[in-house]
Amino acid sequence: MTLRLALLSALLGPALATACTGSAPAKGSASDSAAQAAAPAAAAATPAAGAATGAAADPDQTVGGNGVPAGFVGRTDEAGSPISGAKYTAAGNGTWDVRTGPAHILYSPTMVGHDHYTLEAKIDQVEAPHHPEAYGIFVGGAQLDGPGQTYTYFLVRGDGMYSVKVRKGDDARTITPFTANAAVPKADATGHASYALRATVTTDLVRFYVNGQLVAMEERKEVPADGIAGVRINHNLHVVLTPATLK
Repeated sequence: MTLRLALLSALLGPALATACTGSAPAKGSASDSAAQAAAPAAAAATPAAGAATGAAADPDQTVGGNGVPAGFVGRTDEAGSPISGAKYTAAGNGTWDVRTGPAHILYSPTMVGHDHYTLEAKIDQVEAPHHPEAYGIFVGGAQLDGPGQTYTYFLVRGDGMYSVKVRKGDDARTITPFTANAAVPKADATGHASYALRATVTTDLVRFYVNGQLVAMEERKEVPADGIAGVRINHNLHVVLTPATLK
């Protein structure tokens, strides 16, 4: 048993440890959306149906975007989808009302974590998307403005599931596939759900929390941990974001 699984078994119980065995690499952000994750199975059954359930059948919404707030950088998953397609509107208490538009990461180039640090952000899903779409936080960002972008990201969805992935260039390696966890609330009947997200990076581990409860952790040596930190929001969502802080 690896150190990672042993620690998971001791702290979170055998069920979560079993869930965190990982899976084969996935291209881009395809499995961040519940609908897109189902596309490979449809394609295996009938290629035509698989194509219909892919990106062409799940396009980015047009939201009258205005880009990201001053002082921040946004990068979309697809080169052909400009960040101007995202709409950020100042809301109360320093929050932003966010509508997408394209899937993207948002960060400040000055928010850089090294050694021991904690990243926190809060994301409130305001209304239910057409199907569950993911959002979360990332750490260990490097070369975010180039083809070699790298970061580790922790995602949640309104269906009560979470995932951990590593982005490297155009590829997204799945560390933990989307997995249900009692600490990740499901959206209510109105589509609303609140997620206080935290990543704590220490000498040996990267831990991820939802609403104060430990949900996942990785061995630091196995994932990018030093670098720019920020948030990630998938496409076709309406959320309220409390900006990330680093300490």
